Amino acid sequence: MRGVQQPSAPPAAPAPARPARAGVLAGAGAYVIWGLFPFYFHALLPTGALELLAQRVVWSLALSVLLLTVLRRWPAVLRVLRTPAQLRLLAVAAVAIAANWGVYGLAVTTGNVLEASLGYFVNPLVTVLLGVLVLRERLRRAQWAAVAVGAAAVAVITADLGRLPWMALVLAASFATYGLLKNRLARSGAGVDPLTGLTVETGVLVLPAVAALVWIGVQGRSTFTAGGADHVALTVLSGPTTLAPLLLFALAAGRVPLTTIGLLQYCTPVLQFLAALVLGESMPASRWAGFALVWAALALLTVDAVRAQHRRRAPAAPSSGTGAAPMGRGPGGTGHQS
Repeated sequence: MRGVQQPSAPPAAPAPARPARAGVLAGAGAYVIWGLFPFYFHALLPTGALELLAQRVVWSLALSVLLLTVLRRWPAVLRVLRTPAQLRLLAVAAVAIAANWGVYGLAVTTGNVLEASLGYFVNPLVTVLLGVLVLRERLRRAQWAAVAVGAAAVAVITADLGRLPWMALVLAASFATYGLLKNRLARSGAGVDPLTGLTVETGVLVLPAVAALVWIGVQGRSTFTAGGADHVALTVLSGPTTLAPLLLFALAAGRVPLTTIGLLQYCTPVLQFLAALVLGESMPASRWAGFALVWAALALLTVDAVRAQHRRRAPAAPSSGTGAAPMGRGPGGTGHQS
């Protein structure tokens, strides 16, 4: 007779997945693609900023529609279109990202890539300010110090250029606003995925974009077919090059801590800065001083954010509960990205 069978031990909990490496690679890929945009847009010359913006909108929407059809994701778009609050947020976000794309294209096509890189260096500081002005957040001393140093940097660069670096400021403000709007959409529990969001945003922009292309064509200034098959191919690829980094970033955002995302984001302006030097833009000593102040401000902001993240991760006392840390903080202050 068999002995009583001992109950088997419960199966061991599966080892936690290790998606962090894939997330870091995806995030790095997104920021590297964004950082190399100056070379891509430079290859599209003599396409002007307005035509470049319109082509990006049209071909991004075309690719999004194709992907939605293949993946059978149209119900998600229809849900957004039937939800006025979500549609309003995405419409305003569309205006913000159109301003960002348009001014960035203007910066590249007019030989102001250094100013564009400055905008993305300054973006985390503007994000911090938006947290104060819009979300009523309270800044720590180090964050205030970083903002003050950043303001000094803008003053130094203004003196160097002989004008306000308005392209850099518009790029920083528009991207920070776009991130804030997408953050609010996520916090509302709407669950709008990046592909759906980009489809709606480019859908909002497509009629003005088509009108702009028609107007440019009537004026005889269209470059779409003027550069031969290579130029046509590069223009059509503006859709995939716009969509790919956004999807890579979405993959990264769900797999790695916001602090890591915040550190990775500096890849973009660093690469843009180097691209400007490769493309032959001048960098006098006075401008180096301004950029050095910006980098000092970002160092303050990053060190403060890392310390704050470590404090939030510190084990709580047994009587204090779980002490879950609030989400949404990164080196940029609020961790917003598009």
